[in-house]
Amino acid sequence: MSDTTITSSRSATGPQPASALPWPALIVLGAATFVMVTAEMLPTAVLPQMSVGLGATEAQTGLLVSIWAGVVVVGSLPLVRLTRHLDRRTVVVWSLVALAVSAAATALAPAYGFVVAARTVGALAVGLLWATTNALTADLVHDRDLARGVSIVLGGATLGMVIGTPIANFVAQGVGWRATFAGLAVATLLSAAAVRWAVRPAAREAIPAMPSSTGQTDAAPRPGAPAARSRGIRPMLAVVALVGLLLVGHYGAYTFITRMLADAAAPLPGGVGTLLLVFGLASAGGVVLAGRFGARTGRALVVAAVATGLALAALGAVGASPALGVAVVVVWGVVSGAVPPLAQTLMLRLAGTRHRDLAGALIPVVFNLGIAVGAGLASGLVGASGTALLPAFGATVVAASAIGLGFAVRAGRVVR
Repeated sequence: MSDTTITSSRSATGPQPASALPWPALIVLGAATFVMVTAEMLPTAVLPQMSVGLGATEAQTGLLVSIWAGVVVVGSLPLVRLTRHLDRRTVVVWSLVALAVSAAATALAPAYGFVVAARTVGALAVGLLWATTNALTADLVHDRDLARGVSIVLGGATLGMVIGTPIANFVAQGVGWRATFAGLAVATLLSAAAVRWAVRPAAREAIPAMPSSTGQTDAAPRPGAPAARSRGIRPMLAVVALVGLLLVGHYGAYTFITRMLADAAAPLPGGVGTLLLVFGLASAGGVVLAGRFGARTGRALVVAAVATGLALAALGAVGASPALGVAVVVVWGVVSGAVPPLAQTLMLRLAGTRHRDLAGALIPVVFNLGIAVGAGLASGLVGASGTALLPAFGATVVAASAIGLGFAVRAGRVVR
């Protein structure tokens, strides 16, 4: 069976011309993902200063990131269910306000336990934010422009990793870690105001179900806006599982990137820090590249998965060669950077309008689980035998995911 495409959908805010994207809305949603990622990773950027200020160990401060990921995994689906009847823009705005309150409370926290409570509130807000922002992005653009829209919004998240945490580190060294959280609170409130101003409401209506040609039930289209046809929940869940497997392999290796590339980075100006910057910039390039494959999302995701597996395998051959290290990091960064927007686009397309909320909620869950499980397995492997087996481990896991995705696309169960 050949690949199939989904009927184009139009924004809940009204029909868009074929060549138009709602740039202001997508840019402010990208700014929201920037503050979301910065908020998540901020303790790692201010680790020494925050530890001293709270009288906590660095291990306890680092644990704040793990606690955050766990809360996102546990809290996303229930919160999406509780807010499923609300306008998505309203959910995004008030979730950003809650995140700002969390950041402000952290800046004023008198003790470590208070920070844990404040960060828990922030993680709940971000879990709901990711789920709702993903679904709202799909509401705002034509189906054929979905990959571009997702890439624009995720560009903010990539910038959060590339420049958000370094800026936070610089501020913490200059004026203290509390000032970084206070600045984050202000930036998040500004982001909430921008979303309120630039994004039109996208209401979720109680729409009766109608049978599809595949036997699944699909949401009826809104007046004047034909809805994307759901392929059924099973293909979407299959892709979610396969993407999760890919993330386990990728993040398992990435967790120990500094150790694996230490010898290759030693002769470079800036050492490992330079390679990390190169990886971040290459990842940003991958996000941009992913937006150019809107009509062939499934196939592009398979190619990105295969290339990620090959890049991980090549890590084992880097040794002490700076040139090879830079080359592998660039390739790895580009192809792995393309994975999140391609995966999210595919999940949202398979979900259609009927399961869009579920897809939006599963996206942060599967990404955070992939990080947690990958890092945990890799830590166990490194503890037992060092980093020598990590490239093979990562490549094997990613290869299994790529094979599964390839069969799904070839069978025509997944949109192009």
